[in-house]
Amino acid sequence: MSTAREKVKERQALVEAVDAARQQGRRIVFTNGCFDIIHPGHIRYLETARSLGDLLVVAVNSDESVRRLKGESRPIQDEDARSELVAALHCVDLVGIFSEDTPLEIIMAVRPDTLVKGGDWTKDQIVGRDFVEARGGEVFAIEFEQGYSTTNIIERIRESQSN
Repeated sequence: MSTAREKVKERQALVEAVDAARQQGRRIVFTNGCFDIIHPGHIRYLETARSLGDLLVVAVNSDESVRRLKGESRPIQDEDARSELVAALHCVDLVGIFSEDTPLEIIMAVRPDTLVKGGDWTKDQIVGRDFVEARGGEVFAIEFEQGYSTTNIIERIRESQSN
């Protein structure tokens, strides 16, 4: 059994591990996100994503990428911590970090059979959809669990500190 840190791979090692799994006939599922503060919504989302194939690859936004997306006050945790936390989840098989504005490059490198994003994205907005579908793959938008949001958690923490 591998440790969480062993599941986190540099891009080339990630691609090699995925290729080896593919040669064994395993279906590759891919998703991505910031995963700044892990909450039950993330866990349920990732468990659902994993149920759609045999190997779940999660690409975590780099710190620079999160700042560009979410603002200078984010991320709360650095990319190494976020990646290790995601990798520690039983449903996650491999983790990579990407620094581009979108995950398209890492999607094209991994070549997943199934691409998954959260329900805040419509299928036609999902980056990499055209690439995955052109290769015969599937794309899913998984409905979010109501009541869970990293942004809302951060706001509640800030409010409690100001009281």
